[in-house]
Amino acid sequence: MSVKFDISFEKSAEIAGGCAVLLKTKDADSSAGAQAADPSGVVAKAAKIAGFTAKLASALDIVAPEGSSAERIFVIGLGKAEELASHDWLKLGGAAASKIKNTTLATIFLDAPGARVGASEVADFALGMLLRAYSFDTYKTKKNEDDGNGKSRNGAVKVTIVTANASEAAKAFKISKAVADGVNLARDLVNEPPNVLGPVEFAAKAKELEKLGVDVEILTETEMKKLGMGALLGVAQGSVRPPRLAVMQWKGGKSGQSPVAFIGKGVVFDTGGISIKPAAGMEEMKGDMGGAATVTGLMHVLAARKAAVNAVGIIGLVENMPDGNAQRPGDIVTSMSGQTIEIINTDAEGRLVLCDALWYCNDRFKPKFMIDLATLTGAILVALGNLHAGLFSNDDQLSEQLTAAGLETREKLWRMPLGKEYDKMIDSKFADMKNTGGRHAGSITAAHFLKRFVQETPWAHLDIAGTAMGSPLDEINQSWGSGFGVRLLDQFVRTNYES
Repeated sequence: MSVKFDISFEKSAEIAGGCAVLLKTKDADSSAGAQAADPSGVVAKAAKIAGFTAKLASALDIVAPEGSSAERIFVIGLGKAEELASHDWLKLGGAAASKIKNTTLATIFLDAPGARVGASEVADFALGMLLRAYSFDTYKTKKNEDDGNGKSRNGAVKVTIVTANASEAAKAFKISKAVADGVNLARDLVNEPPNVLGPVEFAAKAKELEKLGVDVEILTETEMKKLGMGALLGVAQGSVRPPRLAVMQWKGGKSGQSPVAFIGKGVVFDTGGISIKPAAGMEEMKGDMGGAATVTGLMHVLAARKAAVNAVGIIGLVENMPDGNAQRPGDIVTSMSGQTIEIINTDAEGRLVLCDALWYCNDRFKPKFMIDLATLTGAILVALGNLHAGLFSNDDQLSEQLTAAGLETREKLWRMPLGKEYDKMIDSKFADMKNTGGRHAGSITAAHFLKRFVQETPWAHLDIAGTAMGSPLDEINQSWGSGFGVRLLDQFVRTNYES
């Protein structure tokens, strides 16, 4: 069941029932919390008996001793306090969230001896809680859970975080809340069933960002035909669901300043078209719009936290189906750039959507750079598994900035090679290029295909096929759709491009 945490911050608080959460390093408890929740010192004894070593994000569950105002005490391990990084605080928040989700009231004492607990650490802890709380249960008809006393509960937990930096933490938490909402929006989009979320419905979700001050335009099939987007439209022609191109603008920077641009692949369901995929696992192709989901989530974050930057988000929304009107292997289509493309495999469709979206973005907005995100190739899973996303770029500085942001948020990127020899692999006998270079170096040749549509603009391509869906579950993500990239790109913008 989804859990909603109603989080507030106080410099001090009395425990009035519910559960108490204490932090413990290898040598000490959270002193204020231990005194309030455990006046008889039972926690230290219980930790010793249980062999609790306070490993980072580990937890000890204790029935509250006599004299405590709490009903239950959870002790969360900090590890070595002096080694804590920002992502560790997210993990700690996630660990705490997993323990208190079945209560209705929780008091968390966050100041721990030896640990630096400033406003940013507290906000990261709270962000970890919100990310861990996410669960996609929209279509489950039985949602109520027992609270342990035979009573059903509605999934709401009132949380008081006690810290000396309460007022500063409350301000910092506003940004954390915006980030959590953006990540969870991306997760929702990826998790939605494909019969519910088609191109038109996805575009409507993007349109809702107008409530936050984002300017949103939705281009229809007719408008895209006038623009000459033959590559994108070729993918969509096999589906009864019409394509859309959503253009989102956040104008938080200086007037006239060139925007930063993010482009997402939004194939709401991918059968492979005429080059149809195997049946096993095809249901996961509802997530083939993970790049578009990330871009939409990012635009939510930038607007919600009033980012001081001009940003453009463009998502190409199509469905790839194999009906009698679908494009065929051997077809030749003309992209918006005027370049022609021979279709070798209709399952190499995402690059066809992106190439027209990239060209449109560059031609209209003249951005500082373009970053595209796509669940583009299975080959990137062979190369990197689902622990890193593939990074391809024509610009070293942009690559370094993205890599650094990924290390900060632990949404890791690994830069892959580009080269003329790879580019030749997509030359065609009959057109300017073909849409696949074959099995070998499949992720690299896909990136080279996109590179032909960015001209001299600094550009990066993130292949998130292994990380946007079905990635390993951890302390801050228990969802099939992970929302990968939202935090990374927000960190990237915040560090490098806000005025």
